[in-house]
Amino acid sequence: MRILALGGPGAMGAVAVRLATQLPGVDEIVIADRDGAAAELLSRQLADAPVPVRAITVDVTDDTELRDALGSADLVVNTVGPYYRFGLTVLRTAIATGTHYIDICDDWEPTVQMLELDDAARSAGVCAVIGMGASPGVSNLLAATAAAELDSVRDAYTAWPVDVVGEGNSDDGAEVLLGPDGQPSAAAVHWMQQSSGTISTVSGGRLAMQRPLRPVALTLPGGRSGTAYSIGHPEPITLHRTLGLTGEAVNLMVIAPQTLAYLDVLRRDIDRGRLTNETAAAQFATPNPLRVIRSLPTALRCKGPGTLPPFFAAVSGPSKGHEHMVLAHLNLAGPTGGLFGDMARATGIPLAVGMSQIIDGTARRPGVHPPDAVIDPKRFFTDLDRHLGRSADTPLLIVESEPVA
Repeated sequence: MRILALGGPGAMGAVAVRLATQLPGVDEIVIADRDGAAAELLSRQLADAPVPVRAITVDVTDDTELRDALGSADLVVNTVGPYYRFGLTVLRTAIATGTHYIDICDDWEPTVQMLELDDAARSAGVCAVIGMGASPGVSNLLAATAAAELDSVRDAYTAWPVDVVGEGNSDDGAEVLLGPDGQPSAAAVHWMQQSSGTISTVSGGRLAMQRPLRPVALTLPGGRSGTAYSIGHPEPITLHRTLGLTGEAVNLMVIAPQTLAYLDVLRRDIDRGRLTNETAAAQFATPNPLRVIRSLPTALRCKGPGTLPPFFAAVSGPSKGHEHMVLAHLNLAGPTGGLFGDMARATGIPLAVGMSQIIDGTARRPGVHPPDAVIDPKRFFTDLDRHLGRSADTPLLIVESEPVA
């Protein structure tokens, strides 16, 4: 299969490209970016890869360049962000050229728009998997694994870490907030956007709009409990479709109270028009003393994450006539398991592992799908464990279930 890595020289794309060179069924990888020099550099670095790798220059805002690039590929791996600007454009072109598609979209707004292209993708025979990174991606597959323990699913929660220290997570996020030029990274700007305005969640079994940064107190199996905070993300939308939820679904941040309080000050100022997403991202990377002072009362009132795992999915519902809460999380302890301490690896490795199931046909079902609709979770976590190079002594995936009193 001929792979087009659109945005391949970027941090997350490069991780996926390097791993993809080792995947069975890949005949060629074309690294494409508007920065042709960066694409060429990565291509040269992979000169000894077991498959041919070459570079081309493509500007996704140029319809002709984009169509020509996709037209000669079997599968496009799209890591060009932000997805609220480019996701829909690239997916529409992939459908038009009959090119299979996978991305790491973590914006809920374009997720809704891309899911609306499902009929068009089916008619074109195109398989499109959207949001195949860490969150969304791994989080969806954790939720699907947990949901398999229940007869039906009422509530679903997915959570990812911000600044808490735990298994496989580092509290050093400086490289995430600022780019090489010292400006706020795209990830930081995205974070501000999803922390402000309103976000899509599920309430009473229906999609609902709520303000972000709302506290959600959880009691999970294994004696774990704590409070996490809502953030805009695709998981509530997609899990609502795939799991048939009857209760609520929220994507959450496992975050320290003082960080949440400062983020809430930024949220309020974005909503009041005093800050843009870009200026707020800059002030998150380099905190503003006056806003820090304003955040102190909220920090004192906020509850912390307690003993919640740093990255998990938890679902609740009936099982054999009794209510249960099921927790699915990853055992990432050990020197080779620090997946969530590095955003590039945390996103790029799952992307490539999920991609392998499109390449070999396992997940190649026409339509636009979230990962949990077509990716085999059991195989995914087995493959992820292998690519992380972990010891076989302990399982990567941990599922725990307890009855709800």
